[in-house]
Amino acid sequence: MKNTLNTHETVNALLKDEYASWSLNGAKALAEYLEQHEEECGVELELDVVAFRCEYSEYASLKEWLIEYYGETTEEAFKSAGVDLEGDEDEAERDDLIRSHIFDYGQLIEFDGGIIVSSF
Repeated sequence: MKNTLNTHETVNALLKDEYASWSLNGAKALAEYLEQHEEECGVELELDVVAFRCEYSEYASLKEWLIEYYGETTEEAFKSAGVDLEGDEDEAERDDLIRSHIFDYGQLIEFDGGIIVSSF
């Protein structure tokens, strides 16, 4: 016996997890990502909010993720991540470097208001 959830029901389940800190937009982005993953892989996922909370984390920006994951300052974080900076990169170029780094090791979900990154 199984119960198939729609996007709205999945979002509500994620938001009800008292130990997670999903924003509404973040929960919706994660739900849509998981639904797309199911369709692409042909595998049905079980709704396990604890597993999703442990596997994915939400951040306000790429820079916030980098600093929280790797170091106290942006330069230290890039160095710890093994990303070499030339020193003349603008903000968009630095964001692209962070995106590439995340894609090398995990999943990145971007949405209006933030990002979600899978655990490495």
